Amino acid sequence: MPGTNLTREEAQQRAKLLTVDSYEIDLDLSGAQEGGTFRSATTVRFDSAEAGAESFIDLVADAVHEVVLNGRSLDVAAVFRDARIALKHLEAGPNELRVVADCAYTNTGEGLHRFVDPVDQQAYLYTQFEVPDARRVFASFEQPDLKGAFRFTVKAPSGWTVISNSPTPEPKDDVWAFEPTPRISTYITALIAGPYHSVHSSYENAETGQSVPLAIYCRPSLAEFLDSDAIFEVTRQGFDWFQEKFDYAYPFAKYDQLFVPEFNAGAMENAGAVTIRDQYVFRSKVTDAAYEVRAATILHELAHMWFGDLVTMEWWNDLWLNESFATFAEAACQAYAPGSKWPHSWTTFANQMKTWAYRQDQLPSTHPIMADISDLDDVLVNFDGITYAKGASVLKQLVAYVGMDEFFQGVQAYFKRHAFGNTRLSDLLGALEETSGRDLKAWSKAWLETAGINILRPEIETDAAGVITSFAVRQEAPALPEGAKGEATLRPHRIAIGFYDLDDDSGKLLRGERVELDVTATESTQVPQLVGKRRPAVILLNDDDLSYAKVRLDEDSLAVVTQHLGDFEASLPRALCWASAWDMTRDAELSTSAYLDLVLSGVGKESDIGVVQSLHRQVKLAIDLYAAPAHRDALLTRWTEAALTHLRTAEAGSDHQLAWARAFAASARTPQQLDLLVALLEGRESIEGLAVDTELRWAFVQRLAATGRYDESEIAAEYERDRTAAGERHAASARAARPTPEAKAEAWASVVDSDKLPNAVQEAVIGGFVQTDQRELLAPYTEKYFAALKSVWDSRSHEMAQQIAIGLYPSIQVSQETLAATDAWLSSAEPSAALRRLVSESRAGVERALKAQSADV
Repeated sequence: MPGTNLTREEAQQRAKLLTVDSYEIDLDLSGAQEGGTFRSATTVRFDSAEAGAESFIDLVADAVHEVVLNGRSLDVAAVFRDARIALKHLEAGPNELRVVADCAYTNTGEGLHRFVDPVDQQAYLYTQFEVPDARRVFASFEQPDLKGAFRFTVKAPSGWTVISNSPTPEPKDDVWAFEPTPRISTYITALIAGPYHSVHSSYENAETGQSVPLAIYCRPSLAEFLDSDAIFEVTRQGFDWFQEKFDYAYPFAKYDQLFVPEFNAGAMENAGAVTIRDQYVFRSKVTDAAYEVRAATILHELAHMWFGDLVTMEWWNDLWLNESFATFAEAACQAYAPGSKWPHSWTTFANQMKTWAYRQDQLPSTHPIMADISDLDDVLVNFDGITYAKGASVLKQLVAYVGMDEFFQGVQAYFKRHAFGNTRLSDLLGALEETSGRDLKAWSKAWLETAGINILRPEIETDAAGVITSFAVRQEAPALPEGAKGEATLRPHRIAIGFYDLDDDSGKLLRGERVELDVTATESTQVPQLVGKRRPAVILLNDDDLSYAKVRLDEDSLAVVTQHLGDFEASLPRALCWASAWDMTRDAELSTSAYLDLVLSGVGKESDIGVVQSLHRQVKLAIDLYAAPAHRDALLTRWTEAALTHLRTAEAGSDHQLAWARAFAASARTPQQLDLLVALLEGRESIEGLAVDTELRWAFVQRLAATGRYDESEIAAEYERDRTAAGERHAASARAARPTPEAKAEAWASVVDSDKLPNAVQEAVIGGFVQTDQRELLAPYTEKYFAALKSVWDSRSHEMAQQIAIGLYPSIQVSQETLAATDAWLSSAEPSAALRRLVSESRAGVERALKAQSADV
């Protein structure tokens, strides 16, 4: 990745000098079926503030044929170097630049990604430009504050459809000439091309007369699984709710959602042409949690049309604001929009987003929400749990602090004031101060400009009759991890405290009291309003999950929760208690054995399927990494037997039954358990209501391959049943999972020694390669990892290198030797800051696992 960086200072200097007017981009994709390169011709018009000034434009290209600045042909060899074209002797006022180049199709999910569907052998293209990859397709000033109007003209193979940010025109001689976009940033421009299947509809607002064309696209091989009505329903719900809350009409001419193959992220907010990973077109039965996650993704990207696309950050240090706002907005829409199918979305938020944030905030790479982004390398590794989840959690707290109505009134003013412009955090906070009357400078400093997490504990005294005589909230600020920048900080918190008692009639834990208060940025905050009240069975700090803090239960509450966690009537307090127990396990305050006891005692009563599936993942991780090695076998036996029992007793055809089937398959290991998987695959045995469909079959096959029961012949036979892109990935993962030296060497070579695998297949191979019950077999790869890592990082694209750096780190080798090997590499390899961060994060996981294992006594 040499020569492709851009510093904040360079971007600021360029923005002071230049103002971009428009781009005209002509792309010849007529040879896309064959691959290779495509011709890219860009004409960009811009103003310079100074005569004779010097700047540059960004381009990643195999070859540059022509550079013409203000009618002067420039020497390509002299001006094109390190992904930049030098622009000297600019004229004051208008300038015009034309660049003709050959750019490459990619298979990494960056730039213009090309995929050939094994079902129809047709090529499918889509762009992914965030953060700095528009320059892989056309010459551009690649920074968010140099907005322009974009006019795309595309020549494509006959029979194809081409989609971009502007409405799709009728082609003439296979040429698609789009109208100019509004002023937008380079990273949210988009092109999607191929023989895609489409479904069309519209969003209609009877009150305003507004009509917005809607469309959904996917490959024809997925068309039979495309539930377009459900997707349109969520989309319209988002249009209704966001337009009301933002008081600003949808700002683009149409709204397309394109389910595209081999997508690296969940989705991307290209203006009016959102790309979404096509795994969200479900080929097999999934639980309702999967539909909730898909709906959240749809709403997240739709919220970006206003926050990010209409109003865009000036520089990437405010990336968090784009992502945190969209993450908050997706959950709020699901929670509050009339007719929402997922009104308990804050439970999912607490269960998934908060857990992600707490984990990220305890790594040596923790950083303030408003991160110091000095260059593109910084931002590329900053799409993390702080940028998304902690930021969204803090925005949720901000809403509680200033008031929901006041918050959205400020947002409305912000959109109107800065439409199609660029902003800084201070612009939003200023609008919120105006509408709420709150001074947010101290709040911003405490929450946005400092790193780390707080712990809240109740301190309770009662008399002989059980009446509270003293109540305080104690706040702790644990020291930041070694290597992290900054200092531990006590913060102001807006929280609720809930009192829960067991109801004699229903047996449920019901809330009887709720107090909302401000916890001061001190070690102790007295709560006099609770003095004189009878002590309940459970006292829950941060009830309703208003603040961002790790919460601990007092001893008496913990004893009740241990016996009755599944008995909370509401899902959110259950999720908060589950999250607290998991966090205690990660922090070595609760042993893995005790955590398993807690889960097994309550998971059968847990109705929220998303929480159940999270518990499955967390238990498996805890046993694999946090359990003392001497206990691991017994704990696995208990867990797998429990999973099988729940599978057999779950309601036939229910989401819980499917979730338990997957949990059992992930842990099956005895001959009898593996025999059951084989029998279910072959149809010799069945479980009432359980459909062993395509995706579940692959889950069984992969486990059988990992345990040595299935080899190449069985994997190949399964692939014959499912000769699709998904089947190809599953088969690759199963082959890499086989417990033989030969299989591991083959998988390693395909990822590390070769760079031919597409991004999605590489990810599948890595996922299959790492099996937690193959520690001894994989032990030699620790040395091989560190020997190859620097070369891989320097020679691969960011996405591909990051997959390898994270996925092949020896995380399952939980030992002091792994820490020592990591430290030796960090001290000698001189890695870039981005690579150092990724490896240090993985090292922290091993260190945490060692501490947890020592507590599992």
